Amino acid sequence: MKSHIQSLLAQAIELLKQQEVIPTDFEARIQVDRTKDKTHGDFATNLAMMLTKVARKKPTEVAQLIIESLPEDSQVSKVEIAGPGFINFFIDDNALASQLTLALKDDHLGISLPKAQTIVVDYSAPNLAKEMHVGHLRTTTIGDSMVHALEFLGHKVIRQNHVGDWGTQFGMLLAYMEELRAQNGEQAQLALSDLETFYRAAKVRFDESEEFATRARKLVVELQSGNEYYNKLWREFNDISLSHCHHVYQLLGVSLTREDVRGESAYNDDLAQVIQDLDAQGLLSESNGAKVVFQEEFKNKEGEPLPVILQKADGGYLYATSDMAAMRYRANVLKADRALYFVDLRQALHFQQVFALARKANFVDDNISLEHMGFGTINGDDGRPFKTRSGNVVKLVDLLTEANTRALELVRSKNPDMDEAELINIAKVIGISSVKYAELSKNRTSDYIFSFEQMLSFEGNTAPYLLYAYTRVTGIFKRASDVDLTDASILLEHDKEKELGTKLAQFGEVLSRMVAKGQPHALCGYLFELAGAFSSFYEACPVLAADTQEQKKSRLLLAKLTAKTLKKGFSLLGIDTLERM
Repeated sequence: MKSHIQSLLAQAIELLKQQEVIPTDFEARIQVDRTKDKTHGDFATNLAMMLTKVARKKPTEVAQLIIESLPEDSQVSKVEIAGPGFINFFIDDNALASQLTLALKDDHLGISLPKAQTIVVDYSAPNLAKEMHVGHLRTTTIGDSMVHALEFLGHKVIRQNHVGDWGTQFGMLLAYMEELRAQNGEQAQLALSDLETFYRAAKVRFDESEEFATRARKLVVELQSGNEYYNKLWREFNDISLSHCHHVYQLLGVSLTREDVRGESAYNDDLAQVIQDLDAQGLLSESNGAKVVFQEEFKNKEGEPLPVILQKADGGYLYATSDMAAMRYRANVLKADRALYFVDLRQALHFQQVFALARKANFVDDNISLEHMGFGTINGDDGRPFKTRSGNVVKLVDLLTEANTRALELVRSKNPDMDEAELINIAKVIGISSVKYAELSKNRTSDYIFSFEQMLSFEGNTAPYLLYAYTRVTGIFKRASDVDLTDASILLEHDKEKELGTKLAQFGEVLSRMVAKGQPHALCGYLFELAGAFSSFYEACPVLAADTQEQKKSRLLLAKLTAKTLKKGFSLLGIDTLERM
């Protein structure tokens, strides 16, 4: 309905241009918002105040001209001027009821789909040869919810798991492998638990021995140059690490697969070309033997341009180099309209620099939107990055295991007589959903404190509360299985019916905001409000004990649409629903 109001206003603007009330070349930005106070209508716009200068009239006069130019529409019951020039729209209840009926019958809940785009989503991106840790939770869950929502809206989504499978860390691992073999002649066991220990031991050697560090850096160049022996060892490390990553993805219920992996190594053959192309355009400079680009718009506190380092003095490449190659690939090969990067906010400057450089170098053109969707950190009770009691980074698999264990204890305490197999299944859904929802319900750009107690609570904006709210809605139909809704229609007579109907009609607007700004918390907040609106409706409007059969069927349809919307919302967040808790 919001887009419909915007369309009506656009038609009014065109008529005012024809009448020369406003200049024909003026591009009006039409903003329509839902009102907080329903006495002011359902929607409002400040368009008249935006046009007052070009029309050379008072805002109220412009507002009146806009209203007079609006085409007749049966869905709008009344339009009026408020305050200094706001225009308020009142939606006809019958039109809202018709919109809800359409949503019930439609797989997309009546949402008008936007023009389809090709959208690359870069997310998760763990460093291989190490286990995934709590720091990967935000990028993985936020990115995955975004791809679900984008696909639901009809876009072609290309997942890109830009894993860290290249660079100094692998030179370090290879150098350590050489040392071990030289000492005992035996090949190290590359079981995952050993690999984690192996990495830590290699890091100690790298930090304590300059000779070892120099050898590690040399092996990076060997790797990047295609040395088959070192590439074979590198593939072994990667295969073990990726197996672990995809085990975690299965536990989390995210949609990333091996086919979505396109790590830094995938761009190795293009890295030298990146350097050549930048040099050919006169963008490269040399600094202490390294090849860098200085951009005047990025300066330090002393006012000196900050470098983008693309090749080290020893010939090795860096993150910026592979990011430049990746952008060129995504723009020119994948033909992306948007490229979304779900990476820690602390990398904001890096992305600002490489995005700007990619455009200067014509690696990408204006047809692609490059967007860094940064996020804050997950902290402990002390406000610092979340760690174990021993001070180590929390492994993601351990965190998920503990969530499931705590959820099982919680569910068992509430259902002591439930079958054990069912308890375990419910606990698994609640445990994983609680971790994911706690993450997704927070503003992406904010830090937040990790708390099992809060995320597993049945009160407030949590997964357990919403999953339980869903079971309450679906539970109505277990008691109304004999009611035939074939010819039923939605009636909006009671204020709480109208409030619930209005909230249901907002689903499409919320999804549009979510995918435009990369904000899953907008959807979480909406689902929480929808559950609250249904609760208020259910208390004020008896469903199975309604006064008339017609009223009962109408309210059952509202309940059915509520359940459908909640379930779809959960699925877009990557959360499973339960029929019983």
